[in-house]
Order: sequence, then structure tokens, then C-alpha cells
Amino acid sequence: MSAAPSRRVSTAALAAVAVLGGAAVAMATTADDDSAPTTSPVAADHRHQHPTSGAGTVWVANEADGSLTAVDALTNEVVGTVSGIAGAHNVQSSPDGSRVWAVSGHASAVALVDVEQLKVLGAASTGSAPAHVVVTPDGRSTYVTNGADDTVSVIDSSSMADVATVPVGDSPHGLRPSPDGRWVYVANTGGGSVSVIDTGLNTTVAEIRVGRSPAQVAFSPDGRFCYVSLNGEDAVAKIDVSRRRVVGEVKVGNGPVQTFVSPDGQRLLVANQGTEDRPGATVSVVDTDAFRVTGSVRTGAGAHGVTVDPAGDRAYVTNLYADDLAVIDLDSLEVVARVPVGDSPNGVTFSTATTAGGSATAQLPGEHDADGHAHEHGAH
Repeated sequence: MSAAPSRRVSTAALAAVAVLGGAAVAMATTADDDSAPTTSPVAADHRHQHPTSGAGTVWVANEADGSLTAVDALTNEVVGTVSGIAGAHNVQSSPDGSRVWAVSGHASAVALVDVEQLKVLGAASTGSAPAHVVVTPDGRSTYVTNGADDTVSVIDSSSMADVATVPVGDSPHGLRPSPDGRWVYVANTGGGSVSVIDTGLNTTVAEIRVGRSPAQVAFSPDGRFCYVSLNGEDAVAKIDVSRRRVVGEVKVGNGPVQTFVSPDGQRLLVANQGTEDRPGATVSVVDTDAFRVTGSVRTGAGAHGVTVDPAGDRAYVTNLYADDLAVIDLDSLEVVARVPVGDSPNGVTFSTATTAGGSATAQLPGEHDADGHAHEHGAH
């Protein structure tokens, strides 16, 4: 799915995709109803009174205003902003937390930011309409889905040089590497499938039929299973990685998008975005062993992106239609803070590094400065 110039298009595009194919095995479970009573949001006057357990920085990609927001994980305060990333749909921390990558859907590029210095290090061109970006566990390679090209760009993380372009399924959107770094699984929103990329060869070696409008994937920490949100079915499918087949499906909330597995592997968190006309407002909590919904947290209108801190104490959820970030205590399953961010927040990631704060501006490939000089970018 391509990043959209309007804050509403990304939701509509996911909801409108019609695909064939279905999940292999359906498990009867209870749906997570967005209209049902769930945990109440924290009052606005308490939004900064619940610090998280560990230091770090939460990064939010604000698609409509082309920016990144940096939030201090100890105070839940906004400490920095990076502008100039038009159509900033997704953001991803490097494994060591020192850098974050951000997609510019409008400029067909990714920008690289030094977290501690809040400094833009450079940018690299991608394919057309990039959606999501991930970094392999060893930090050496960066993968970007190109929604309009049906490809994935492979970038050398150090030099920012283009390494390969890998054909995948129709309208690739979310993607994640396996914990051992051997595979990258790609959710093809238009194709109803998940492509499997061999990172040693940088080729697609399998395509797994999963269901309607898959949006994002998440691996279990042991790498045995991969979970994929099915936006067109209000469900999540469970893939057995060794057999490369769907072995279960569970109903969640309205229009699920991003997914994230807790560090202990016991819970899968699913953000239910819905649509502008019928927004979702919850995160479903799925027991990964029983593969059933065991809880639901009401976070805000258009719950889209979700990440968890390394300790497994806090989850962070972007609310697309509320322009804020909800912080969830994973012990109590309550929203303990709300942080106003930019316009139409989408992707979110947790960096273990802290930032000096302030502001920075990215200039992407092909852009010009005030004197009309074109800029070429690389890491520096």
C-alpha cells in the first residue's frame, strides 16, 4: 500500500483492497468487539504521571505532516521532531537503538537519523510508494516495501547503497525479519499472501496464502511462528514457519493493521484501526499458545501502530484519527498516558537510546535547497 498524501487515504486503501484466497485453518474464537466495554483511557491531566520502566525513545511517524516525533520513554514527554519526510508512514529502530530509519512515501526514499544527536545522517532512494522499513537483527541490511512496484528494496545499512531489488507479491506493505535474520516475511496487502525472502540470497523463495488484505507480520521470539493481520477479515492468521502454512486464525477487532509480539512470546498485540467512517479504537491481546483473544484495551480512534519496550512492561500505540500516542501498562492492561504527537500518526518504534532532543530537517534525494541546488545523500 502506498503512503498517502491525505491522512485518511491509508485507511481507505487497506479497507478497499479485494483479494482472493483464504486462511488454511480457521479456529473458532471470540471476536474483539470495538463497541464493547474496554479499559477506559487515562484522563488528560494525568498523561505524564506514569513513567515507563526503562530509558529510551519512542519514535512516531506522522504521515500527514511529514514528520517524526521523539518521545522520552521515562517521562512520556515529546523531546524532539524531525521534519521534511513527506508521507512519513513508518519508522524503525536499528537493533542497537542508535539510529532510526523512516520511510517517505511521497519522495520514494528512506531517511536515517542518529538518535542521540537527533541528526539526519542521510537518505537513500527506494522503489515507488515505500510503506514499511525494517533492519535485520545483525544491523547490516535494511529492507523496504515498495507498494506500487511490488518489490522490496535491500539497502546496505552502513553505506546506504542499494544492494538488491526483490520482486514479491501484490502491494507489499508490512514486513519483519525472523529472529535469526534468515528470512524476511512480507505482507502483500493486494495479493492475500506473505512472501518469504531468503536474506542470504535476497530472493523470494516462497509465497504463503493467508487471507484478505494482510497488512503486517510479527514473529514469535523463537522464530517458530509468524502472525499476520488480515485487515479484510478482522482477523489474525498464525503461520507455522517450518511448514510455511497457516495453522490458525482468530477474530480480533475492526480493521486490524500492525502487530507486535511481547518479548516473552506469550502475547500478541493487534492494533485495530478500522476505517474513517467506522474507526477501530482498541488493541486486541491474543494468547499465542491458546491462540485466542484474552483482553482488549481501548486506546483511541484509529489504533494503527504498536510496539513494546524491550522489558515487556509498556506498549505504545499510535491513534491515527486522534493524533496521539497511547501508552499501555501491560500488567494492568490500562492506558496510563497519552502523548499528543503529529498529524495522522502511523508507524511507531522503540529505541533503547536516548536523544539530546531538539529538531532536525531531512532533505531527501532529488530535493533542492533555497539556492536551487540539488542534493545527493548518503551516510556521513
